[in-house]
Amino acid sequence: QVQFVESGGGLVQAGGSLRLSCTASERTFSSYAMGWFRQAPGKEREFLARISRAGSSTRYADSTQGRFTISRDNAKNTVYLQMNSLKPEDTSVYYCAADPQNYYREENKYRDPTQFRYWGKGTQVTVSS
Repeated sequence: QVQFVESGGGLVQAGGSLRLSCTASERTFSSYAMGWFRQAPGKEREFLARISRAGSSTRYADSTQGRFTISRDNAKNTVYLQMNSLKPEDTSVYYCAADPQNYYREENKYRDPTQFRYWGKGTQVTVSS
């Protein structure tokens, strides 16, 4: 079973930037659409961004549009989340996830965490004020 490992989290001051990485254990990485989510204590898991298998299509949550950028390098089996202008409310555990399905008729399914089959264990991001 494919596994995903996130890295790049840490402590950063408000206004700063971080780049998260998520690397797959297998070359089947390119057969998955990939997403990033976050979950803070006591809150539901929140969709952040999604990228198609080939990287040609992306989707973002309104809360991250313009600040976060998702990208992927299939040759390196890695998906990235570049986060700029970080705010204290961005403090959370960040997860990458893999969806074997690339296309949905319903737009809401692209952002639905239940559609993602495989998940990393998460990386902590803390933004200080």
